[in-house]
Amino acid sequence: MSAAAFVLAINLFIAGIFATAFGVVAAYQRSALGARWLAFAYGLGMVNVTLEFILPFQDDHRLVSFGIFAVFLFALAGCVIGLAHHYRIRPPWTLLALAVIASLLVNFAILEMPRASFVRNLLYQAPYALVQAIGVGVILANKRKGALDLALLVIYFISALHFLAKPVLAMAIGSGAAPQAYIGSTYAAVSQTVGAVLLIANGLMMLLIIVRDVMADMTARSETDTLSGLLNRRGFEDRGENALTLAARSGVPAVMIVADLDHFKQINDTYGHATGDKVIAAFAAVLEECAAPHAVLGRLGGEEFGAFLPGANLNTGKLYAETVRHAFRSLPSDATGLRDPASASFGVAQLMPYDHLADLLRRADGALYEAKNEGRDCVRMAMPTPARKPESPNMADRSDRFSS
Repeated sequence: MSAAAFVLAINLFIAGIFATAFGVVAAYQRSALGARWLAFAYGLGMVNVTLEFILPFQDDHRLVSFGIFAVFLFALAGCVIGLAHHYRIRPPWTLLALAVIASLLVNFAILEMPRASFVRNLLYQAPYALVQAIGVGVILANKRKGALDLALLVIYFISALHFLAKPVLAMAIGSGAAPQAYIGSTYAAVSQTVGAVLLIANGLMMLLIIVRDVMADMTARSETDTLSGLLNRRGFEDRGENALTLAARSGVPAVMIVADLDHFKQINDTYGHATGDKVIAAFAAVLEECAAPHAVLGRLGGEEFGAFLPGANLNTGKLYAETVRHAFRSLPSDATGLRDPASASFGVAQLMPYDHLADLLRRADGALYEAKNEGRDCVRMAMPTPARKPESPNMADRSDRFSS
């Protein structure tokens, strides 16, 4: 077995692994349409390698040679479509279709050209580079790029360049006197080895990106309240504690607002739970509409809501609460399902040094209790208290020893 044939066998195995891996992700996460396309693309990669093994045994190479080119081109295009679906970007169908059709026509036209021709080699490899360049465009179109996405961008760019470099390498060391002799050439060994490296790098990076985003989606679902669309209590506490820590370290002010829908039990008893749910959804929409993008919003349970506003002081928090209160009261009856305007009460507390989220929530709850006692449909503020640094364990131990 030649070196190229050995690497081809490895590529067949690798393509099978990735086709299976993406297939498992697609089966587990039915919404992962991108994974389905990637599984299909790597499945085509297995067909491509199989055709490479068949080629040396053909008297007339043209059909198999054209098949090798077409299958690999479709595999690359499938990867680009899979990426677009995963990034929730409309796949560049028209551009890909034009590129694929034109490439197939060009490849059919150069089947009889001499293998030693640089033009022939360039026209053979350029379509692959073009499809990879379209993939680069898809990755750039994704607005939320992390480290893995940037790494994939680099891999796609290098892959496009490597296809353009292949004609030069073929001219330098020769790619075999005939297509059937390709698999025994040094060029084939080098080409397949580089291809194997890129195949692994590309597959691993795309798999990591998909797994990363699937896990993030699952986490978001577990932290989201389905009725309001806001964070549930668990999600609010986790995100809120992180935002509070960041605000405290940065030295920026922050406020906590706790809101409670007025007479909600009466709404449920009078109008039914379906209307009560509609009121909750309507209030959540107002809460979100009035908030800044970096605010942490959640439904804490029942008819109680929380909003943590980094960068806001006590007066800003009061202004936000008043804005939400007025907007909620002004909703038309078809938005709430109620004959009379709905209302809510609010408590506002400012972040103090050494506060944890529980401390802030407790003070905001106290202000909310005041608002409820003073007639509802109003905003009350918890007055700031002097900061008190928590005792260290050593000091506590020392005082215990002295008291004994």
